[in-house]
Amino acid sequence: QVQLVESGGGLVQAGGSLRLSCVASGSILRIGNMVWYRQGQGKWRDLVAEINNTGTTNYADSVKGRFTISRDNAKNTAYLQMNSLKPEDTAVYYCNMGVQSRSLTWGTYWGQGTQVTVSS
Repeated sequence: QVQLVESGGGLVQAGGSLRLSCVASGSILRIGNMVWYRQGQGKWRDLVAEINNTGTTNYADSVKGRFTISRDNAKNTAYLQMNSLKPEDTAVYYCNMGVQSRSLTWGTYWGQGTQVTVSS
């Protein structure tokens, strides 16, 4: 089994910064895509940023130039550096990873979410 644990959320003023982390643990052989999603109150869960195992990244238009996704494969960790935060970035942020377990099967796993609140 694989577990993902996010951290780093909190309350910040508009224009501020936060850095989210997501650590995977358990029966892990390798990790493919690492993805950050977010879900605002009453809204759909939307993709924020993703990074594959070669380091190629993709961002939602709304966060381009402000957010940066990165990964540390040795630590099975994904990061999301969020700068110039806006009130509309307020949401629960979820981490998602494609993981190949030591039994060689692939699965998709979610973290529990971390709240980010940006005050105006």
